Amino acid sequence: MTEPTRILLDENEIPTHWYNVVADLPTPPAPPLGPDGNPATPEQMGAIFPGAILEQEMSAERWIAIPDEVRQIYRLWRPAPLIRAVRLERMLGTPAKIFYKNEGVSPAGSHKPNSAVPQAFYNRQAGIQRLTTETGAGQWGSSIAFAGQMFGLEVRVYMVRISYQQKPYRRLMMQTWGAEVYASPSELTQTGRDALARDPDNQGSLGLAISEAVEEAAGRADTNYTLGSVLNHVLLHQSIIGLEAKKQFDKIGLYPDVIFGPCGGGSSFGGIAFPFLADKAAGDKRAQNLRCVAVEPTSCPTLTKGQYAYDFGDASGFTPLMKMYTLGHDFMPPGIHAGGLRYHGDSPLVSQLFHEGLIEAVAVPQLATFEAGVQFARAEGIIPAPESCHAIRAAIDEALQCKASGEPRTILFNLTGHGHFDMSSYDRYFSGQLENYDYPAEAVAASLAHLPKVG
Repeated sequence: MTEPTRILLDENEIPTHWYNVVADLPTPPAPPLGPDGNPATPEQMGAIFPGAILEQEMSAERWIAIPDEVRQIYRLWRPAPLIRAVRLERMLGTPAKIFYKNEGVSPAGSHKPNSAVPQAFYNRQAGIQRLTTETGAGQWGSSIAFAGQMFGLEVRVYMVRISYQQKPYRRLMMQTWGAEVYASPSELTQTGRDALARDPDNQGSLGLAISEAVEEAAGRADTNYTLGSVLNHVLLHQSIIGLEAKKQFDKIGLYPDVIFGPCGGGSSFGGIAFPFLADKAAGDKRAQNLRCVAVEPTSCPTLTKGQYAYDFGDASGFTPLMKMYTLGHDFMPPGIHAGGLRYHGDSPLVSQLFHEGLIEAVAVPQLATFEAGVQFARAEGIIPAPESCHAIRAAIDEALQCKASGEPRTILFNLTGHGHFDMSSYDRYFSGQLENYDYPAEAVAASLAHLPKVG
């Protein structure tokens, strides 16, 4: 009997609850800190988030119900398929079985609507009329623009300037769904004006764009801030990826040996890996030797070269201090084409798991990721987003190790989105205009010297 290539679920099999990894952490997470160095209060956080989101952010409950209205919109693209990359296996000549969760089937073409839809839902429920946000590659901005349209909310997006220039069609997607989009740093906020005064050619960063979005949201009673990664509630929403994948593996009687997810802020990695880590915490024998690997760029090596410390989530210090692996909140990454991975810090949850040795991390160079993306496209037909290419690179390397050892491991990676709006990046790769960039150790040290002092 031929094994299936596409493992599908019915609509009624969409998970009814999200999984909260906080319930299974060996030690409680370090609390976010306010400006006075004490744990941030709900009142401080409530200036930019609705109450329901704050409850999820601070929750230690294992399962949190998905509202019916959110599940109804999820049905536009979920359940997402789990696909066995049979042609890639043959191309590599590996005994490994390679599977990927295809999150590029959403309206925005990535995994980001998994959190954008509930965030828009909870804000509308709270009576909020406008949302601000930042976006790097444009996947999150597209997603919150789409979700805002679903719930009748105005959306303003601060898009990292280098991505605003590189990815015009992402910007047009946001505008099609009714959002306003501005290149960050902009003249609309004091943060942006200050940054442009220091450097008129500033390419921008996610940390800087976050500062602009938070500054505006904090200054208007009708406006809240949304974000696509890093915080606990975002990774909670994204757990639907791994929860579906577990059901799909059950259908074919398999279980992954190793899981790879691209990692910038941590939403896609946490989304695919956390539900499987729940099995490990529960003592499931299938997960006893499971490896979960976060894959980041060598040009923004947060987990592999950063410091585990309290730092701001944005460039200007508007956010609470979070315990995370960081390169320093004023770290200015190079303009690599995986714009969604150009963030100075990492999710506190991902950071804690890495610090406690429960997950792994690896950094991969830019050219090798595009090489892997092209190889995958020529085998499987899907052109992946540059962010996804990082997980593909690591999965291919793992499969080649299996070829050398003869070990038939089962590999799972998160295909976070398609690359249809990233073809200018592929054009630069094919024309030899892209280059590798290892962020210098001395530059990392200089940025880390500015970490806030926490007693």
